[in-house]
Amino acid sequence: MITVKKVDAEAIPVIQNLANITWPVTYGEILTAQQLDYMMELIYSKPSLQKQMEKGQQFIIACDEEQAVGFAAFSPKETSTLIYKLHKIYILPNQQGKGIGRHLLQFITEDILPATTLQLNVNRHNKALHFYEKTGFKIIGEEDIDIGNGFYMNDYVMELKW
Repeated sequence: MITVKKVDAEAIPVIQNLANITWPVTYGEILTAQQLDYMMELIYSKPSLQKQMEKGQQFIIACDEEQAVGFAAFSPKETSTLIYKLHKIYILPNQQGKGIGRHLLQFITEDILPATTLQLNVNRHNKALHFYEKTGFKIIGEEDIDIGNGFYMNDYVMELKW
């Protein structure tokens, strides 16, 4: 049985562990090893995760029994309380296809009511693009984001409205 719960800084080691497992599989064929290492440090170091939480990102973890199998983070957009941003959602590779991502999205959409929109960025070559489309997200634009060190995130911007 899948359960989803909000977590705080005490869960940083769990989030880091999940990211260390999911990111190489997700991005190994998309990014260079150097960019992957750079982004892991940039996004998933303990100080970075603490700062994300302090700035209002709500992290959630999905568990199967007591085993953490995925996580997500979201926050309201600075421009509107009716539009939220899904910053990250990752499921362990051996747990994908079991509905865990849908559980996380359902938790988020219920938690952020009365918001009416959830937006996200996804790498244009990420296989998760199909998951987002199946769950109702639509591509509304593209962004190439300079993340420093000569690296860019080449993303689609997607949106889910209800």
